[in-house]
Amino acid sequence: MLTGFSRLERLVDEYPDRKLQTLMHLVNTATLTEAHKIQEEGKASGVDKETKMTYGKDLAANIEDLISRMKSFSYRPQPVRRTYIEKEGGTGVRPLGIPAYEDKLVQRVMAEVLNVIYEPKFLDCSYGFREGRDCHQAILQLNKYLFDYTRWVVDADIRGFFDHVNHEWLTKFLEHEIADKNFIRYVKRFLKSGAMEDGIHTMSEEGVAQGGPISPVLANVYLHYVLDLWFEKRIKKSCVARADMVRYADDVVFCFEEEEDARRFYEELRERLVKFHLELSEEKSQIIPFGRFTTGKPGKFDFLGFTLVIGKSRKGKSIVKYRTSEKKLKAKRAKVKKFLRENMHMPVANLIKKLNIRLQGHYNYYGISHNSEKLNGFRQFCRYTLFKTLNRRSQRHSLNWDEFGELLKKFPIVAPRIVFQLW
Repeated sequence: MLTGFSRLERLVDEYPDRKLQTLMHLVNTATLTEAHKIQEEGKASGVDKETKMTYGKDLAANIEDLISRMKSFSYRPQPVRRTYIEKEGGTGVRPLGIPAYEDKLVQRVMAEVLNVIYEPKFLDCSYGFREGRDCHQAILQLNKYLFDYTRWVVDADIRGFFDHVNHEWLTKFLEHEIADKNFIRYVKRFLKSGAMEDGIHTMSEEGVAQGGPISPVLANVYLHYVLDLWFEKRIKKSCVARADMVRYADDVVFCFEEEEDARRFYEELRERLVKFHLELSEEKSQIIPFGRFTTGKPGKFDFLGFTLVIGKSRKGKSIVKYRTSEKKLKAKRAKVKKFLRENMHMPVANLIKKLNIRLQGHYNYYGISHNSEKLNGFRQFCRYTLFKTLNRRSQRHSLNWDEFGELLKKFPIVAPRIVFQLW
């Protein structure tokens, strides 16, 4: 017997152009219970101060009450709890919105519905927050374009994208595929629920709060219509030569074979974003000569935490090299220093074990071909910072480098390795 989601998948597959009529029945006891089960323990709570443990003490009754309120339309999402995290590199803070616990459950189920509907419709150029796709795949695809034909790159930055998603346009986009007015109604309620900060409730007139389960897919829907389809259906057909794009959430790079296409596109992109209440960050966006076939001095740009430069292979051929960006390295160094400072009195074996877990995570992401120098540099920084931290633990005895070396023989710091080959 097909489940509700299986039937939805089959319907989307068999009738790709048909609008979906009834979706809210998929937010039911079974799906909400499953959403509760997969919630992580210890996550920050919203304004309701509810956690997985407290909500789960009377799970059946809580979900029954939630469904009853949803059917009578008396269920209204609570404002998200506004909190802030430091941007990587120490360049300010990024707002996050933590939903109330039951809102997380409803959002998770509704996000799954949207993913079933839109996953077959999203284009291959989109990689962010999609099952089976990741940053390394986006980098691999971009690398292919840069290697095959690219001479010019438009590195575009959308200013405060998540904060400026227009609710009316997003609703119109959703209504292209969804005819269930109740489903759309609850999406709108989540968008309009606002934020609570220092006891003050601020309503949301625009934007999608980062931190909720439904936010990534809503962001992808918005950019699918604003950028992806537009670039595929209009821009590529108007170019005199080859053009492609790679997008991971709102981090996007456009590749062009000819300069005139790149420069014309840049102007059209600015106008396109304005139409949908977005803005190109001029100071962070650029048109640069870049690629294996670029004549003259190539530029450089950042994508997904890497700085891309044109270099030489061992055989002397031009290739694209990916280096950990200085902005990301600065942020990573700050996190390591903070971690070691806060845990300096932990037993050495445990301290190095936890440090190695962080290092291994760093290597797993940044361990890309030709990035060995940056990886080794980060390991050396961690090694030196650990040495200084251990010497702060006691004023009576300080380690010298020989003693520290003997300690590391017993408890070694994990060495970097390349885990992702581009060539």
